[in-house]
Amino acid sequence: MVKIGNTELGEFPLLLAPMEDVSDPPFRALCKAQGCDMMYTEFISVEGLIRDATKSVQKLDIYPEERPIGIQIFGANIDSMMKAAEIVEAANPEVLDINYGCPVKKVTSKMCGAGILQDIPRMVELTKQVVNSTNLPVTVKTRLGWDDKTQYIEEVAERLQDVGIKALSIHGRTRKQMYKGEADWTRIGKIKENPRIKIPIFGNGDINSPQKALEYRKKYNVDGIMIGRASIGYPWIFREIKHYFKTGEILPPPTVAERVAAAKQHFNHSIEWKGLTLGILEMRRHYTNYFRGFPHIKPYRTKLVTSHNPEEIMEVFDLIEERYSELMTTH
Repeated sequence: MVKIGNTELGEFPLLLAPMEDVSDPPFRALCKAQGCDMMYTEFISVEGLIRDATKSVQKLDIYPEERPIGIQIFGANIDSMMKAAEIVEAANPEVLDINYGCPVKKVTSKMCGAGILQDIPRMVELTKQVVNSTNLPVTVKTRLGWDDKTQYIEEVAERLQDVGIKALSIHGRTRKQMYKGEADWTRIGKIKENPRIKIPIFGNGDINSPQKALEYRKKYNVDGIMIGRASIGYPWIFREIKHYFKTGEILPPPTVAERVAAAKQHFNHSIEWKGLTLGILEMRRHYTNYFRGFPHIKPYRTKLVTSHNPEEIMEVFDLIEERYSELMTTH
């Protein structure tokens, strides 16, 4: 049984990676319904949080059906991180997660996210102060290193465990790689081989099929897998992996009706949570994935990404279901 603090996550948990502008409550609800064991919020700027910025505070929203859930924060200033930890604790998640993995320049240039991989002693000290300032279990998500010459993840894992983190999620790329090339899980596997490491280690990067999930589970002996990009517009990846683990069978992909129902649910919740304008705009990134592989889908997708009218968008969903249910029995 994998545990973080007092929270039990099952024998081999599947986690939803925190993704900016993706892993919000409307999307998390879909992933939870498909068997995701633990989810994280989008990452929240501690500077925004302590200044009561609306966008940062809204990301603290947690719904009962989402639990267990972790709230993820990022920042570089120790005082700000400690104050933010108090605010996070008041929101009552199961876990406080620190982001040391985001590779985006506007984040790393401030020594936040993966930027702190250039200063490991600071990373360790920052983590220690956060751990000491909250009663929540603290976890970390990070990368192998800043670049090929600074892959200190094995040492980092020990040092972060020593200052009190309760789990570590590792994306198998350096910051320099961004999301390019293949994720290297060999270093993640080496951490699991280290007898000093007692905390759960979750692997992240390139898991896009049940077969790959099982292969990496066996090969690298991780305690669980964190899934990011493969879940966007495809929350069914969680149920497919779990079914494959249990039976060795590949589930048929979701039907056209299931895809349309998920897109409609996502759309309606997005508007409820973000308001009409932002809800419509931020849904647009998901349509390609919901209807990936549908032949000649472009005219419908164009309507979805250009319309500002919710009734019109719902009509397009109905047209897609009507047309493609006839064309495709599955996919």
